[in-house]
Amino acid sequence: MRTAYRCRAYPDAEQVAVLNRTFGCARLVWNKTLIERQHRYHAEGKSTSYRETDAALTRWKRTEELEFLSLVSSVPLQQVLRHQHAAYRNFFTGRAKCPRLKSRSGRQTAHFTRSAFRLRGGLLYLAKTSRPLRFAWSFHEVELSTVDPTTVVVAREPDGRWYVTFAVDTAAPATLPEIGHAVGVDLGVKDFAVTSDGEQIPNPRHLERKARNLARYQRCMARTQRGSLNRSKARRKVAAAHRKVRHARQDFLHRTSTGLIRRADFVVIEDLAVANMIRNRRLARAISDAGWGEFRAMLEYKAQRAGRLLVVIDRWFPSSKTCSACGHLLAELALSTRYWTCPGCRSRHDRDINAAKNILAAGRAVALADSQGDACGADVSRQGTSLPRSAVKQETRAARQTA
Repeated sequence: MRTAYRCRAYPDAEQVAVLNRTFGCARLVWNKTLIERQHRYHAEGKSTSYRETDAALTRWKRTEELEFLSLVSSVPLQQVLRHQHAAYRNFFTGRAKCPRLKSRSGRQTAHFTRSAFRLRGGLLYLAKTSRPLRFAWSFHEVELSTVDPTTVVVAREPDGRWYVTFAVDTAAPATLPEIGHAVGVDLGVKDFAVTSDGEQIPNPRHLERKARNLARYQRCMARTQRGSLNRSKARRKVAAAHRKVRHARQDFLHRTSTGLIRRADFVVIEDLAVANMIRNRRLARAISDAGWGEFRAMLEYKAQRAGRLLVVIDRWFPSSKTCSACGHLLAELALSTRYWTCPGCRSRHDRDINAAKNILAAGRAVALADSQGDACGADVSRQGTSLPRSAVKQETRAARQTA
């Protein structure tokens, strides 16, 4: 299992110069390779292999114009070519967007493999540097002397902070003991998550709380002259404000996802189309601030490590319009209706808690269908104690909204 340890780094003046030069060369190789690759594809209709980009990099180093590429370690430059080749492979398979040019004002990274770094006795030596890179190791449960990384990534954030990441191949951790509890999770904007147990996790709205400071920093940056020192200072303040929001959001998502995995053996969530939902300009900022996609990714890898079962049900499943007690399906349910009474069994429902209960029931149906070899999930629509309905059109009664 691949594990990464990310630490704050504190390079000295010599290391800053070497790393900045490496960042610039890596960015140049990426952009130049990307431009030539796209030009060849549009002109000749041919793709470019990794071997061809590697040969082109060798030719560039022999030219007088780009001979400075030989002043930095060749390993990060080779890694740039590998990453671009993998990015195009993901693009053609539909897993990612088309690669774009890199900017010098964004996040800068350099990847070093085993031949370009040395970690001995807790001291990290990078290629082309004479002194060890100072960093803060904050993982007290892991002894630094036992860490044997396969890759070291040095990064400089837009706010000026330096980080070093150690990628390590570790054994799979011990699974958590079984608890015998299942939970369905309904994600939202007002409340970040509502569980089938009735727990309501409020949405902290990190970006909204920092919006005034962020807007002030952005106005200050807009008043500065492009390319000036004051603009670079203002840009770092804006980046620092975004960093605080990002770190606060990640901390909240980690705590919430870890809590769900620890107290439930079986977790069910919805397959939300976040990319389509953020097209709504009124809800785009709130949805992006919630971080539903990152939350799902955390649940997936944490469930795999802990030996839990995570089920993702279909996004079109009517979880909010279905009565969790009798299975009655409403024809319509307005988004403003937070509480409603079922016309069939007269049960009074909280919209979100009812949806979480239906999500849990649908997840159990999907898990049962998969265990029986029927992965189509045809029984997902059956809820509660209601009998299976026929495929003919059903006449539904309107719900009675209650305060």
